[in-house]
Parts: sequence; C-alpha cells; structure tokens
Amino acid sequence: MFEVTTLGQPLEVIKTTMAANRKDGMPGAISRIWSRGRFMGFYQGLIPWAWIEASTKGAVLLFVASEAEYYARSFGANNFVGGITGGMVGGLAQAYATMGFCTCMKTVEITKHKVAAAGMKPPGTMETFMNIYRAEGIRGINRGVNAVAMRQVTNWGSRFGLSRIAETGIRRVTGKEHGEKLSVWEKITASALGGGLSAWNQPIEVVRVEMQSKTEDPNRPKNMTVGKAFKYIYSQNGLKGLYRGVTPRIGLGVWQTICMVALGDVAKEAVEKLTGDKVTAKH
Repeated sequence: MFEVTTLGQPLEVIKTTMAANRKDGMPGAISRIWSRGRFMGFYQGLIPWAWIEASTKGAVLLFVASEAEYYARSFGANNFVGGITGGMVGGLAQAYATMGFCTCMKTVEITKHKVAAAGMKPPGTMETFMNIYRAEGIRGINRGVNAVAMRQVTNWGSRFGLSRIAETGIRRVTGKEHGEKLSVWEKITASALGGGLSAWNQPIEVVRVEMQSKTEDPNRPKNMTVGKAFKYIYSQNGLKGLYRGVTPRIGLGVWQTICMVALGDVAKEAVEKLTGDKVTAKH
C-alpha cells in the first residue's frame, strides 16, 4: 500500500500511458496525463484497483514466494535459484488469483476515452467495471491475464533472483560472506539493482497493456491474444514500440523491489524483535 500510494501509481500511469500511446515520448505522456486530471491524473486507477492489487501483492505474492523459496532452499538451491524460484511461483499465484482483473481495470481507467468533452458525464469506476462484466463476463474483466501471468513470473523471478545475486556481490565487497547481516542501505542497493535490471521483459508489459487497452484503432485485431498483440505492436511501431515506457518501468521496478524485497526483509526483522521468534522463509 505504501509503495503504490507514493511513487508506484504515478510511475504505473506514465508507463501504461506510454505503452498504450506508443507515439508519445515521456514528455508527451506526462502532458497527456496532466491534461486529463492534472495532479490527480497521475493517481488514476489507484482506488480501488491499485490498492486491491497492492494488498494482494503483499498477502499472496510474498507469502507464496517465501514458501517456494523455503522449499527450494531445503532441496539445496543456492541464493539465486531459491530467489528466482520463489519469485516465479509467487508471481504466478498472484497473477491468476487477483492481479488479472486489477491490472485490467487500472489500464481501462488510464486508457479509456473520456466522454466529458462531449457534454456527457463520464462513467465511474464501478460503472465501468459492471459495463465490462455485463458485456464480456469474467473473461472480459480478466482480459490479458495470461500476459499478466507471463509478466509476473518473469518480473518477480528476475527481481528476487537478481536482488539475491546483488546481495551476494555486496557481501563479497564488504566482507560479509559468512552470514553477517547486511545494512538497510546495502539491502536497498541490492533491491534497486534487481528491480532495475528486471525491466528486460518490457515487451510482455507492452503486450499486456495493448490487450487491456480501450484505445480505439480500426487496425487492431478483434480477438486479441498475446501473439496477435505482439505482431500488431511490432507491425505498427517496430522494436522500439515493444520497449515503449521502459524508463518509468525501470523506476517502478526499482521502487517496487526496494519496498517488497529490502523493506520486506526489514519488516521480517521487526517481527522477529517483537515476537522473539526466529523469522525464516517458512513463516
């Protein structure tokens, strides 16, 4: 909740706007967002969708990732393999359990055309949700969920795995290779590196946005699949289009990973001090 309410949602809105309007650079995307809602435009889709997603990210992703990492380590996996296994399994669980409809509704909120300019009252968040549900059912609400799952598996596998690799490197540099605790700043540095490098899968994110976008284009395929979306984006905007929005995505990845990995570890240590119980991934 802290992550998304601070820098998370503004970066998400910029990233999604750039991915949906691939001819816009970052200044154009920021101008577009400002024109439709000024400061609050950067928080479009925050309530309730981003808050629901953020809550379940903590409740589902972190719990499942911790369990998967624990079992991977119990079978002899090293830090990297344990981290990437936990992140992939946690990301997959969150995507199919809760994230599909959250990302779909956030994208709809960010990309739908406002009808206020025509003198009509724009539909509210829940009205938009119900309109999609009546027209397309559960499948419409979860539009693009397979792309979401692909993104989450590669996202959090990369973030946890690369963060653990960075931690190992920091331990070698600082002489803490025998289990000594890293400082908060050392954990944040490792998480920032892991989060930033995980933006390699930006084409999956652009495909996800295109599948969920309400941007109107007569050239778009009607029954959009991951493959069709990929081909459509490449035919319209080339390779550059598949990486549109990668800069705010790097910023978002850094911030999310700092909050989820580094501050998550700090939270575990705080629980350990409060309860007197040794915190392990199994908890």
